[in-house]
Formats: sequence, structure tokens, C-alpha cells
Amino acid sequence: MKFNLISNKIAEIDVDTIILSIFISNETTNGLVHDVDLALNGLISEILSRGDHKGKLREVTEIYTDGQIPADRIILVGLGPEKDFNENSIRHAAGAAALRARQLGSRKMASIIHGIEKSQISANYAVRAATEGTMLSLYSFGKYKSENKIDNIEEISFIKDEDIESKDLISGIEQGKIISNAVQLARDLVNEPPNICTPAFLAEQAMQIDDANTDVNILTESQIENLSMGAFLSVGRGSTRKPRFIVIEYNKKLLGQMQPLVLAGKAITFDTGGYSLKSASGMSTMKADMAGGAAVIGALQAASKLKVPYPVIGLIPATENMVSGTASHPSDIVTASNNKTIEIVNTDAEGRLILADALVYAAKYNPKHVIDLATLTGSAVIALGEGSAAALFAKDTNLADLLLTASESSGERIWRMPLYPEYTDWMKASNVADLRNSTAKRDTGIGTSAAFLQEFTEGFSWAHIDIAPMAFLSGSSVIKRLGPAGATGFGVRLLSHLMIEYAN
Repeated sequence: MKFNLISNKIAEIDVDTIILSIFISNETTNGLVHDVDLALNGLISEILSRGDHKGKLREVTEIYTDGQIPADRIILVGLGPEKDFNENSIRHAAGAAALRARQLGSRKMASIIHGIEKSQISANYAVRAATEGTMLSLYSFGKYKSENKIDNIEEISFIKDEDIESKDLISGIEQGKIISNAVQLARDLVNEPPNICTPAFLAEQAMQIDDANTDVNILTESQIENLSMGAFLSVGRGSTRKPRFIVIEYNKKLLGQMQPLVLAGKAITFDTGGYSLKSASGMSTMKADMAGGAAVIGALQAASKLKVPYPVIGLIPATENMVSGTASHPSDIVTASNNKTIEIVNTDAEGRLILADALVYAAKYNPKHVIDLATLTGSAVIALGEGSAAALFAKDTNLADLLLTASESSGERIWRMPLYPEYTDWMKASNVADLRNSTAKRDTGIGTSAAFLQEFTEGFSWAHIDIAPMAFLSGSSVIKRLGPAGATGFGVRLLSHLMIEYAN
């Protein structure tokens, strides 16, 4: 898909579709919407006055021009109430309009930059959000379908006001494309079936982002053993597919001069639950249990393309959690790489085990901040609801504030949860080991899992994001997705916006 800037008078642009947007106030008296309305002899005003379009966010209405202007049709998309308008409003409006344009067979379209006439959002941020919303909403994963022909939009032109610097818009479009491509990479990895996306496959895909500024190293089982990562290795014992520890180092040359940002992502490429076996329905989406790792791979690709001016490290422990004669048992005791012993109460509480060793490994970089992402608990979905928000835990308020700011700009919603000392007490209440990996109490799952991870974060600022509510979404119409049901790539936009703002 090609993105352009054009300065033509809007009513004279020769495309098949023009995208216009409007707030719930239904005003057409200003700006480019007014110009098109005049060219169409007040047709837009008439539609609004009849109540045929109310301006609700994502609401779309097609208006056919009957040759009055060169464009075949207008798609009018709602921005919602003006008081609630933000960058995410732009994403959803742009995405809804682009989807409808594709359904109508559009190949070449032009769009105003939504809402900037009435908001404080900069043109750079607005066009970035519009680019993200368009690309992410048009995403599809159909490579395994024998009939998978989707005639996509070929060209999108943003209509430039003469008062706006072209360089700001070009920069915004480029950032939007980089972030969206990284999200789409993460979505593709999560949507792959588990017989394809094995730990070895995931490592191979990570190798594809190796470039002049990015080094990708893949540690095999014997190398993981040499690092004494007993917690990590215990999870994959039941699988014939061997684990991989993926280490991605961006701007490695700056290590020693600058403290890096370290991102760790859980990558269980399929999770049966082990001997604490999941139900059939509970297992049906467990190919997505590597979504944290996929998000980190996507974020490292974005870091390189965005030319982030500091080092960023990605750590992805990848393995399967299967059942066999060699699989871990409930009651096993394993030793993590910081020499803490862990009683395995529940083999389905495995993500925290692989992340524990990854977090210990992170300390070798003397990091400024460490952030881990994981589809860690069903409790997070119960607490916050599917498609509502991911759960943020942080022992550093400054890091939490950075992430919450990035959440606002990226539109990837997170909600800060408490790390009460009682959660740690629960995890230390083992009679036979330093820690236990589960309390067997469903009502404490979300907090105790984070408290467990905190035991492996000595010496650095750390945050944990449980992305289970957001990583893989159903087709419910209640959920406002940017894209189809399935993998969302959640976390890539959040981390990309964090890296951009942190650089600033």
C-alpha cells in the first residue's frame, strides 16, 4: 500500500473514494467537509439534517457523487464526541473508513487528516494514527486458505493543508508504517498454527530482523543448560521440540555508554497446561501463548526501523508445554538461574518459570528499565475483561508513568494493578522450596503471578504487563478491534510509542 501527500482542492481530486470525517455535532460549516458539501450542492448537510449519519465513532455512510466531482463516492466516517477525541479516535475512524472502502472495491482513495482542525493533536501524530488505523484494520491472515484473494487498497493520499509542514506529515506517515508493519509481524507469528510456529520457527523469524544495527543470537538447549536456567528448561521437558532462547540486541555498540531498555516476552508456542491439563476449550487458542514473545520481536524490528538512539534488548524464551513421560510433574522442585528453588504446584503456571530465568539474564545488561510482556494469567481476563485492557504491575512509579503515557498515545490500554506484599507471602508459602509457582487459589492469580516474577528482578527497574485480555480477541462486536478477530499484536504499539517518547 502506497501513502502520498497531495495539496489539490479536495473537490477536484481524481480518486475513486474520498474519506471525510465528522464529529457528533454534525457541523459542515468549516474546512474540507464544507468544501465538498458545496461541490455536492449541500448533499452532506442534507444527509446529516435527516439524521442518516450521526457522527458516532466508526459510523460510516457512503455518498455517491453522480459525477458532480471526479471522485466516485464519499465515505463519511464518525469521530464521536469532540470532547472525547484523541489519537485513538483517529485510528478507529480511519480504519472503519478504509475497511468500508475496500468492501466497496476502492483501489485509490484520498483522506482528510481527521479532526486536526478542532483538536490540539499535532499533524504529525494525527497522520501517524491515521496510517496505523488504516494499515491495521486492513490486515488479514489467510495464507492457508485455498481462496484468499483480497483486492486491497493500492494508494492512500492524505490531503495536506498549506499551513502544515510536509516534513511533519512525511515523518508521521513513515512512523505509522513502521509501527504497523511491526504489529503485523507480531500478528502473523501469533496466527501461525502451532505445528508451524515452533520454538525453532520463532527463532528463524527473529533472525529476519538482523541488520547492521541489530544482532540476533539463538541459544539452544545445551547453551540454556550452561546458563543454569532450570526454571525455563523444566517447562519444555515434555516436548520433542527443543527450546530456544532468542536474544536480540539493537544498538549493541552503545552498551557501556548507555543503559539499555530490556524487553522480555513469554513465548510458549503451544500450551497444553502440562499435567495440570487444560480443557479442550481452554486449549483451543493456546497457540497464542507466545504473543508476548511475538510482541517483543515486533518491537525490536520497530526500534531498528525507527532508529531509536539508545540500546534496546529483546529476550524471548521459547518452548512448548506438553504432556509426556519426561514432562514436569506437580510437586517437582526446580532451580532458577539465580539459585532460587521453585516448587511446581501447577504445571499450567509455566509462563512465569520461563520469564524468571529471562529476567535474571536481563540483569547482565545493567538495564535502565526491564519490561516483560506475557499472556500470563486467565485471572487478568477475569479482572479486566476481554478486549478492555492489559494489566500493568510495576515496582517503579516512574516506569509505570512512562508506560501509561505511551498507552494513551498508542491506544493500547493498560491498567495499573497493585503489588501488595501479601501476594509475595502467598508465593513464599512453600514448605519445601524458596517459592512456589502457584497458590492453587484462582482469586489471587493475577497479583501472585506478578509477585513471583518480582523475585527475579533484583537490581533494576521493572514492569510486568499481563496481555492475556488483549492478545487474541474473539469476533464479538462489543470489542473495538483494529483488524479481524484473532491475534492483535498487542504491545508492539505500546512499546514503539514508549521508545519514541523515551527518545524525546
